[in-house]
Amino acid sequence: MSITNDQVLEALGNVIDPDLGKDLVTLNMIEGIEIEGKKVSFTVNLTTPACPMKDEIQRACVNAIKHLVDEEAEVTPIMSSKVQQSSKIEESASDTLSGVKNIIAIASGKGGVGKSTVTVNLAVALAQTGAKVGLVDTDIYGPSIPTMFNIHDRPNINTRRKLIPLEKYGVKLLSMGLLVDQDQAVVWRGPMVSSAVKQFLSEAEWGELDYLLMDLPPGTGDIQLTIVQTVPLTGAVIVSTPQDVALDDARKGVAMFNKVNVPVLGIVENMAYFTPPDMPDKKYHIFGKDGARNLATRLDVPFLGEVPLEQSVREGSDEGIPAVAQENLTPAAHSLKEIANRVAQQVSIRNATQDPTDTVKIKFK
Repeated sequence: MSITNDQVLEALGNVIDPDLGKDLVTLNMIEGIEIEGKKVSFTVNLTTPACPMKDEIQRACVNAIKHLVDEEAEVTPIMSSKVQQSSKIEESASDTLSGVKNIIAIASGKGGVGKSTVTVNLAVALAQTGAKVGLVDTDIYGPSIPTMFNIHDRPNINTRRKLIPLEKYGVKLLSMGLLVDQDQAVVWRGPMVSSAVKQFLSEAEWGELDYLLMDLPPGTGDIQLTIVQTVPLTGAVIVSTPQDVALDDARKGVAMFNKVNVPVLGIVENMAYFTPPDMPDKKYHIFGKDGARNLATRLDVPFLGEVPLEQSVREGSDEGIPAVAQENLTPAAHSLKEIANRVAQQVSIRNATQDPTDTVKIKFK
């Protein structure tokens, strides 16, 4: 008896996406079914190319066809992806942001916690999965992204008088550090800084992006308010170290995003511990232990992972070679790649289960 399309769809209706809690057919993830005798192939469009459950879903598809349709079937699931877009971004964006599917703020309550280092590595790791990624350095006073990418060329301007982001490691990027000399200080008042951030968003040719990461300066000030008033953020990632002084400020960062109805995708614990190269079994918790993990539990937000303190990460940042792009991946690099996958996972869950974020109108009393 020949295999039919309906049988294949009925069987795949039993395969549940572990993150979204619904079956692949209901989620419209199945397309391109082809049947030739016992050979069955189809495309599974996951919600992100960084899906950490890809292999599990692929195995489940094969098992469903063999167990529910024909045990002799030769099943070939083609694993692809279509990152979901927030309709609010499409509705409210200018022409230059209309192709951006998700805008993610990477924030910290205080400086010195390695937020920019984490942001750069998350961007590169997401690009390595096949996602289209952009990165905006919104720290106007202290831009560090150009150094971390070892790129100092000036962006060009196209015929529409839009900035063309530079690209490296598969990531499109813009930073004030690309527009001023390295030794020149930006001495501006708040309104000028806010205007510059708006220009990076609305007067740049970003093209089609799955994720646009925004490296925010520390704190909860002008730039943060400008961003939530200008674009509908998909969500925010908070970076902290385990020590109490950093956690106090990280808590305020979570509170700020909650106040403006921006979902917090999770917390990253950077500099979680130090392992001497000659003692790989030892962990020294220099800044405390599990502080960010425990904070995430208390605030009921996802804990995205911990990144150990490593000299190679610092060296890579100084040399413009992010840890995840180095030839020999260290434990920190592996952690950062896993965290990038979890961020993409949380974006998919957020887009499937929550209403799109709108831009915020803030009234001061």
